[in-house]
Amino acid sequence: MKKNICFPLAAFVLALFMSINVSAANPTTATEAPAKIAEKEKVESAEAKAIMARLEEIKAMDKSEMTSKEKRQLRKEVRTLKTQMAQLGGGVYISAGALIVILLLILLL
Repeated sequence: MKKNICFPLAAFVLALFMSINVSAANPTTATEAPAKIAEKEKVESAEAKAIMARLEEIKAMDKSEMTSKEKRQLRKEVRTLKTQMAQLGGGVYISAGALIVILLLILLL
């Protein structure tokens, strides 16, 4: 009789996914908005400080009297400022799928 290899492999994959779900249940700073992350960390560069000041200024604005066109321009500005902050922060981001593929390659090789 041949040994059934599917059961141990399925158990391993199930254990892998369960461990990923347990680690994903803990909230981390990766789930927070980029502006909140930058507020927690001490921002060193003058450009980053200027961007943060502008974001705080936009946040404190009274938007109830603005037209829809002005609000749209403000949203675009906030998006560009957030992307600039992300570029200044740097770092390497790996998706969950890529992480699983890397771990499987490491285990198989």
